[in-house]
Amino acid sequence: MKKEYNDTIKNKVYEFRVLKRMTQQELADAVGVSKQTVFVMEKNDYSPSLVLAFRIANYFEVDINELFSYERKEDDND
Repeated sequence: MKKEYNDTIKNKVYEFRVLKRMTQQELADAVGVSKQTVFVMEKNDYSPSLVLAFRIANYFEVDINELFSYERKEDDND
């Protein structure tokens, strides 16, 4: 039996950005990525590197676990 994993990283980047009244471009500039990266991350279509995740959490001055959450889903493949 082989297990398949459908792991995902969910984030609250959009919520934190809006609370700070920032544009996607302003956040992108602050953490050194493109606006497109922020856009796809907010849609949960992109999981950032660990370094970028920490950079964003540090920017918002929150624990990384407040901003990002890991969801592990296992499926048994018979």
